[in-house]
Amino acid sequence: MTGRIAQSFMTTTANNLQGYRVTRELGVVRGLTVRSRSVLGQLGATLQTLVGGNITLYTELAEKARQEAFDLMVQHARQVGANAVIAMRYDANEITDGVTEVLAYGTAVYAEPLA
Repeated sequence: MTGRIAQSFMTTTANNLQGYRVTRELGVVRGLTVRSRSVLGQLGATLQTLVGGNITLYTELAEKARQEAFDLMVQHARQVGANAVIAMRYDANEITDGVTEVLAYGTAVYAEPLA
């Protein structure tokens, strides 16, 4: 389901959608996920740090967490009747060592194409 939930749904970090008029603001929507590294993932990432460069295990974990949070936000927006999210942002915080929350949030709106 990841990545497919957002099909035919508009999102932007801007405060408006070019070529569209917002006809209803439906409030703040969000998607939240909490992720941790597995013991094996931690070991693999530790070995990657010895070589230097991109730590791909962490990159993949971060991307999966952001995609899941994004999909949950879109799902929430659809539940309130939105066809778009404007002013979309991400936030992430470490809850405890190795456990991170990722939040995607924005303003749910219903937008119509300009005539």
